[in-house]
Amino acid sequence: MAIAPPLNVGWGYGIVLGLGAVFAFGMILVTWILKRYNHELQTSEMFSTAGRTVKSGLVASAVVSSWTWAATLLQSSGIAYRYGVSGPFWYASGATVQILLFATIAIELKRRAPNAHTFLEVIRARYGTPAHIVFICFGLATNILVTAMLLTGGSAVVSSLTGMPTAAACFLLPLGVVMYTMFGGIKATFLTDWVHTFILLIIILIFAFTTYATSDILGSPQAVFDLLVEATARHPVEGNAGGSYLTMRSKEGAIFFVINIVGNFGTVFLDNGYYNKAIAASPVHALPGYIMGGISWFAIPWLCATTMGLAGLALESNPAFPTYPERMSDADVSAGLVLPYAAVALLGPGGAVCTLLIVFMAVTSASSAELIAVSSIFTYDIYQTYFNPGASGKRLIYMSHAMVVAFGLAMASLSTGLHYAGISMGYLYVLMGVIISSAVIPATLTLMWAGHNKWAATLTPPCGFACAVIAWLVTASKTCGKLDVDCTGSNNPMLAGNVMALLSPLIFTPIFTLIFGIDKYDWQSMAAIRKGDDHDLAAEADIDLEMVPGEAVTTEEAMAMEQTKLLRASKIAKGMTILLTLALLILWPMPLYGTGYVFSEKFFAGWVIVGIIWLIGSLMCVGVFPVWEGRKELLFTFKAIYLDITGKQHPSRHHRPEATYVEGKEAGNETPPVVHEKSSGVIEDKAT
Repeated sequence: MAIAPPLNVGWGYGIVLGLGAVFAFGMILVTWILKRYNHELQTSEMFSTAGRTVKSGLVASAVVSSWTWAATLLQSSGIAYRYGVSGPFWYASGATVQILLFATIAIELKRRAPNAHTFLEVIRARYGTPAHIVFICFGLATNILVTAMLLTGGSAVVSSLTGMPTAAACFLLPLGVVMYTMFGGIKATFLTDWVHTFILLIIILIFAFTTYATSDILGSPQAVFDLLVEATARHPVEGNAGGSYLTMRSKEGAIFFVINIVGNFGTVFLDNGYYNKAIAASPVHALPGYIMGGISWFAIPWLCATTMGLAGLALESNPAFPTYPERMSDADVSAGLVLPYAAVALLGPGGAVCTLLIVFMAVTSASSAELIAVSSIFTYDIYQTYFNPGASGKRLIYMSHAMVVAFGLAMASLSTGLHYAGISMGYLYVLMGVIISSAVIPATLTLMWAGHNKWAATLTPPCGFACAVIAWLVTASKTCGKLDVDCTGSNNPMLAGNVMALLSPLIFTPIFTLIFGIDKYDWQSMAAIRKGDDHDLAAEADIDLEMVPGEAVTTEEAMAMEQTKLLRASKIAKGMTILLTLALLILWPMPLYGTGYVFSEKFFAGWVIVGIIWLIGSLMCVGVFPVWEGRKELLFTFKAIYLDITGKQHPSRHHRPEATYVEGKEAGNETPPVVHEKSSGVIEDKAT
């Protein structure tokens, strides 16, 4: 049944093009300001690593933003619509543990390879060219799958809400992202990630308070609970305890949980975007950034889906629901339309606008991370490594810019093709683990085990991939008797393929270790990775390269102190990740699952209230804290802008060798201090 879009097509073009232009030109302006007042010259190092000086608050907001895909909001709501309250929790917990576990990898990367630009450089430094090429294939496959999922899900929502052609949405959604990423590099993605995350969290809170407090249609946890009980009576869920939507015991929900957790290991541990953020973080800020980001992110899919997915179930018998009197089709649920339909039923056109905004934020913020990830791979792991080892900083920047544009265009084309082929966001979400997860364990062992030999690293991923594809397609053929999109995308074939992909290295790695022997790696080749040479760019801009954040020469004493701090952080990370993983996967959900408990009205109300409180905490953590943490730098920048505008001080004074800063007063015609953050994480006032 065709549903008339609640908004006209002008809304689609207005938000996609208008907001895209606002963010693009806003970030171009910010990049210019940072260069003019804060010495942040856009060198190749600054473009890909932000000078390795980003603090924990921005790291946390970037992690949340990068992990908040269109699927985070749309797929999780669809899972809630299908399986009830268990779906949002399984989605959130099954995708949070990877971020928490990755904190350990992030710290090890900072320890072992402090000057790396990508995790693939680390692979090459340890194993050589064959393994490097294999992991380039898996890394790019991860970025392609994630970006395709972002654009297919986002374009489907924009099209359903505004009538905007899906192909147009696929091409226009990445346009603004390409612009600000090309000009601002990874620093621009950190800043826009903060803005996107702040707006997204506010809108989710609006949805939650509308559904559970102010709506005329629902308006309380009790009203939602009663309607879910009615929905259970009308169409009980097969495999759920008592057929209820209000229980954690769900057979299909548990299957989805396994698929979800397996697939998401691949999209974190093989996505160069997460390594980019670890590399960009100041050493002392990497651990708290990833821990805060993981804990803050959990509340987003959990509360969003508990609100909008369950609201969709509760409202589908209401004339305000777009498909009334019919239920949503499986195709619409898979396309991610539960959330927009529920938003329209709750808030009318305003709900459609809010949905457009959060989908735009989710798609563009995560896309920017993918653009930087792919740009870094092509620039450092392909171009510099195999075509031009002596490339200057200017040449590396040129290649980075070119690859941002090329990848954006290629993914828009691919996503349009997937749409016309009938491949939805939901299908790609459950498929990704089959394609990439066989490289997760070898990638982890690269940084965690000195005994991992190069042939185990090189041969395990393709062998695991072959086994996963065979398991997936054979199971589909046996269960359905055919290999179409519906059959291959069903739970059992995807479960077989995903589990085979993730666990097959547990078989292949010992075999190849026995055949080729245990390595005795000393970690020195990773430490030998060097930064790009950006002296040509600094000379062209007439700026001392030492003044650019992250470019100052670090003393041996400072490096030793940094390594001590990172070793301590590594121990803390391992302990915290084990504790939090056990809490989210076992201690909290398993008693509810094992007992088959069906939520009472009071328990359901408490469940919702905890989710709302958690999301408010996330807003404080990744929305307010980054501003507080950077208050000194912000004050310094605003003061410099004011002095420049009023003619009291030209910004060139910031770059003059003779300008000085004396504790307690300004010398050199009231030159403000230049705030430098050393790689050790200690903030100092450095005389210019």
